[in-house]
Amino acid sequence: MKIKQSISSRIRRSVAGFSLVEATVGMGVMGTVVGALMTGITGGFFTMKMARENLRATQIMLEKVETIRLYSWDQINTPDFIPRTFTATYDPSGNTNGQSITYQGFLTITNAPLTSSYSDDMKMVIVRLNWKTGNLDRSREFTSYISRYGLQDYIY
Repeated sequence: MKIKQSISSRIRRSVAGFSLVEATVGMGVMGTVVGALMTGITGGFFTMKMARENLRATQIMLEKVETIRLYSWDQINTPDFIPRTFTATYDPSGNTNGQSITYQGFLTITNAPLTSSYSDDMKMVIVRLNWKTGNLDRSREFTSYISRYGLQDYIY
């Protein structure tokens, strides 16, 4: 009789399910893995959004500076000919769905910080952009130099 009981109890134990402790530990491990996976995916999307906004800011700043390079020296030196503030949107085609980022831009044109004999023939252009990503304030700045005998004399 004892042999039959020990064999049947061994069979029941090998066929039996997990204990409550094993199930709880397994669910804890799975919860940690899923939480880490979701955090990684969310962080990846946020990083891509920031990279796209940075790229758009760079495009806006470069567009402003390249436009200024096409102006004549007299136009650059004329007060208020070039607007000192501007706005630009994240999506210039207008497909915003009400969630567009607006870049606030500031343009400064000053004498180049040079002590050379040609310092009167150069200007320093600084383009600053400010925008918000959610509640995070962000900004970028681009500095370039414009010459009196620069690109505009070759094109026109």
